[in-house]
This record gives sequence, structure tokens and C-alpha cells, in this order.
Amino acid sequence: MHKKIIIVLTGLMLGGFGLFAQQQDSIPAVPDYSSIYHGDARIDSVLRLNYMQNTKYPTISGYRIQIYKGTGNNALNKALDVQNKFEQRYKIKAYVTFNEPYYRVRVGDFRSRLDAIRFLNRIKNRYPLAWEIKDQIRFSK
Repeated sequence: MHKKIIIVLTGLMLGGFGLFAQQQDSIPAVPDYSSIYHGDARIDSVLRLNYMQNTKYPTISGYRIQIYKGTGNNALNKALDVQNKFEQRYKIKAYVTFNEPYYRVRVGDFRSRLDAIRFLNRIKNRYPLAWEIKDQIRFSK
């Protein structure tokens, strides 16, 4: 009986190490900050943790401007057209989303509502029905 318990525990431990090894392979390569920062090693470890966190969760709470919302047979084509024209004109990323039954085009990645409103005032003549909305935004590069 005692030998069976030891065998089972050994098997569980070896299986656990196998899972840990597989999990380590899925972590993205973290840049080496030591070439740009020379100082306390703890800061390097904090930078590495920050990089890993941002890789795992690439969005934060912020604001976008919604410039189109439509439904129907041609709504997707219209949304893609609005997206392309906007990106060509303003050189700002536009995102097409679908939440049944509407296709939406939202633009920008604004960290504050004030930044979103400033941009909204710039485009209000071309997009009179546009408005700012709280959304998950991407980190700027």
C-alpha cells in the first residue's frame, strides 16, 4: 500500500512538471531592457512584468468616436466603406464591430473623454451624428 502511494505521488509530480514546462513555452519572448537601462535589476523585472501584462491584456478602458451605426443587407459593406474613407482621410485607425443587429464604425484610441471630444469637434461637420463612447482601446505603439 505504501509503495502505491509513492508511485501515485511521483506520477502526479512528474505530470505537474510537464504541465509547467508546457505553460512556460507559451509565454512570449520578453525584451531585454538591460541594454537600454543600466541600474537596479528590480526595475528590469518590473519592466518585464509590465511587458508581459500588456501582451496578455492589450486593451484598456478609454474612448472612441462612433461615426456609423447601421443594420440591414448592405450594412457591412457600408461600414467597411465608411471605415476605409475615414482612415484614408484622417490617418486614424477605425474599427468595424458587429453587435446584433447593428454594424458600427468606431474610430480612435483616446485615453480621456476630453481627447475624444476634441477630435469629435474636428470631424463633426463631416459626421454630424458622431458621438463619443466609452470602449476598450488599444495601447499606442
